Amino acid sequence: MTLSIQGKTAIVTGAANGVGLAIARHFLDRGAKVMFADRDKARLTDECGEMSDDQDHLRWFSGDLRQRLTVENLVSATVDAFDRIDILVNASRQLMVTDPLDPADTSVETLLEQNMLTALRLSQAVARRMIAQAEADGNTDEGAIGSIINISTIATPRSHPDLLAYSVAASALDQATRSLALAFAPHRIRVNGVSFGSVMSHSLKTALAEHDGLRDEIRQSTPMGRIAAAREVTGAVQFLASEGAGFVTGEIITVDGGRSLLDGVGIPAH
Repeated sequence: MTLSIQGKTAIVTGAANGVGLAIARHFLDRGAKVMFADRDKARLTDECGEMSDDQDHLRWFSGDLRQRLTVENLVSATVDAFDRIDILVNASRQLMVTDPLDPADTSVETLLEQNMLTALRLSQAVARRMIAQAEADGNTDEGAIGSIINISTIATPRSHPDLLAYSVAASALDQATRSLALAFAPHRIRVNGVSFGSVMSHSLKTALAEHDGLRDEIRQSTPMGRIAAAREVTGAVQFLASEGAGFVTGEIITVDGGRSLLDGVGIPAH
């Protein structure tokens, strides 16, 4: 079984910070050609600029992927830079607190657009490109021609009023992962997900600074007794992107230190 992604071309969204940045860096370090994509142009430029002197397999793209034209522009920019797309990692996501009784609260609409619909549209655009590549290459082998990985959360099966929008959007993304896996399977494109618990992301750092005792609450609700580093998600993503997972599709791997085995519904998952 090979877990190599060397020479593959990947798009990673949400690549300016947190888990998305960790995944993009991990892929780059293992020989992949990587398009770092994010809406935060300043941070994306800073992060990629620090690496670009030593990396000729790195490009970056800044834009609002909620816009359909931006999605197509990202695909085109990646093909222009690297000639093809083999892997897509939809790691861009946003967390918002919901007021369930406020009729003006638009967090559900916002997070469905940001966390699910952008991933869906980009997956569709990338899949079309993967199919065209295979046809142009005359690739008639039985193996997969591409891999799409959606980054999700263990908040999906849990109910917490403050995270109503976040959980709804993540649940929709998980269902999109399974549905696209079936839809794309005849085209030999695999679609999977990685669902994680408390990882030291930008949003969690902010939450820890604002809420005393949250760090201890998370630790107590996690059997392994700690918060994961962003890099600890990357191994699972690489597996799903590699030929080692060549017959795996429609699966959502959980990386949470055992947290989802407990009934800690009162502790928000970041």
